[in-house]
Amino acid sequence: MSDKKVLLLGAPGAGKGTQSKRLAEEFSLEHVTTGDALRANKDMETEYGTPREYMDAGELVPDGLVNEIVEEALSNASGFVLDGYPRNLSQAEYLDDITDLDSVIYLDVSDDELVRRLTGRRLDPETGDIYHTEFDMPDDDEIADRLVQRDDDTEDVVRERLRVYEENTAEVIQYYRDSDELVEVDGEQTPDQVFEDVKSVVTDA
Repeated sequence: MSDKKVLLLGAPGAGKGTQSKRLAEEFSLEHVTTGDALRANKDMETEYGTPREYMDAGELVPDGLVNEIVEEALSNASGFVLDGYPRNLSQAEYLDDITDLDSVIYLDVSDDELVRRLTGRRLDPETGDIYHTEFDMPDDDEIADRLVQRDDDTEDVVRERLRVYEENTAEVIQYYRDSDELVEVDGEQTPDQVFEDVKSVVTDA
């Protein structure tokens, strides 16, 4: 296991999940996502209750609980790629208190490109597989004919998700930019080109 500590930032559709998984494999790192960490520790007792209580009720998990769960996940990893956290300034400051990051990478993708990527996604309701109208359609016509667009992938919903992301996360990006930790990578290149850039940042850190 490598001891590299990497934070990957980017809007929905920027490719964080894909690049995080590849980095985790390349450098033998734990891939830590907020969702996975919450699910893995859903019965962990904290002063805020357990994640399960909020998740079962469909409520937003409070910052304090998310912080504790992420700290628990990171404490069990000698090296990691963190994806999906921090989402606001207070979480970024908390993260600074509990670990020293080697690399903070921001995948920079324009809103128009993010909308194109997210609205093109299609779901196979029978298998749960995700395809894309431009990049990845099934060869089988029967599968292609049954694909549907999820409600949260329509353009209006996508633009609202991006607005909320920008509102919450812009100050996180600025926080790392002000500390000279942030390295921006052009996320509109091919996934392989993005990975080469991201990999070189982590290698050189």
